[in-house]
Formats: sequence, C-alpha cells, structure tokens
Amino acid sequence: MTFKFNRSSKEPMSEINVTPFVDVMLVLLIIFMVTAPLLTVGVQVDLPESSADSLPEEVEPLTLSINSKGEIFIQESQVEYDKIIAKVLAVSKNRTDTRIYVRGDKTINYGRVLEIMGLLSGSGFTKVALISEPYKQR
Repeated sequence: MTFKFNRSSKEPMSEINVTPFVDVMLVLLIIFMVTAPLLTVGVQVDLPESSADSLPEEVEPLTLSINSKGEIFIQESQVEYDKIIAKVLAVSKNRTDTRIYVRGDKTINYGRVLEIMGLLSGSGFTKVALISEPYKQR
C-alpha cells in the first residue's frame, strides 16, 4: 500500500516571507527620521558662530541659556535672575568646580551674557565657558 502526496499541497512552506518585515522596518525608519530632530533637548537659542575647536567632554556639563527675550534657563527650566546661583548650586550639588557652559543668543546684548558669567565667577565657579556654533564656510 503506497500513498502518493502532492508535494505542493501537503508539505509546509519552508520559506519566510520577508515582505511584511521590510514594510515594518521602513515605516520605523521613517518614524525615527522624522522624530530625531524633535528630540534635541534644550532651549531654542540662536548661537553665534566661531571657528574654535569643540571641546571633548566625558560628563554632560551644566548649561545655562539666555534666549533672545533675555529669559534665563538652567538646562531646560526657566529661572529668575536673583535665583541663578542658588539653582546652580543645587543642581551642581554645591560643587563650584562644575563645568558650566553659557549659551547666549546672538541677538542678546553681550553685556547681559558677561553679567551672568561674572555672577557665576563671582560666586566661586571656576569653569565657566561660552558656547558657540561651529563656523560655517560661506
């Protein structure tokens, strides 16, 4: 007694259909490409350009930003002028050797940026620096 099976109808398919997988991966790629620019953290500041080299940094520094309206931010939270030192000390855990980067909008008065930097330096912070955009060749 011999049984004959039709190969195409009785055997399981041994090939994987990758088309749905590719479709899902392309959709995920598009989602990540659209959302990646939106994930940049920080206050929107139009920085001036500079030809100075960027500094390598192992630890994320404390960033103090001054936007075009003159509002002051520590990281992403807005702070009043008279409370800057108290907030910076709280964030830095009372360590005056914490590196602080000051980001000033290029339309803001330079004296205002220097006033903030002087306030930080006068309070004992020794590592206060300015941040600028890399110089773009025109």
